[in-house]
Amino acid sequence: MFDLAPLTDPGLLFLRVMAGAIYADSGYNDIKDPDARSKSIGMPKSFTIFLAVAELAGGAGLILGVLQQLAAIGLILIMLGAIQKKMMVWKTGFWGKDSLGWSYELTLISMLLVILFTDGGTFVLIR
Repeated sequence: MFDLAPLTDPGLLFLRVMAGAIYADSGYNDIKDPDARSKSIGMPKSFTIFLAVAELAGGAGLILGVLQQLAAIGLILIMLGAIQKKMMVWKTGFWGKDSLGWSYELTLISMLLVILFTDGGTFVLIR
């Protein structure tokens, strides 16, 4: 019907920028107040700072197209950890009940898998 193949690379760029912005913003907010964030997720402050820096670095990598596959893998691991915490520790369902479920993390993993499998398209700086 429509030949949308020429829009694949701009679409992948948009996907990378949006996913990267989500992670960069999350990491930035966590690093601004690591005490509050560590209490909210029940993890040590040092680990929370590590996660915040990893999210910032991964988000920047996705946005800029720098080692985007490595960034995607790292961010997928963070999301798998978040899903594990929500499912096993907090007993939160897919949609959640009293709090957000793990559907959000799974959606982000889906975005990251597309970036991983396509290497982020052609609009990248460093593969």
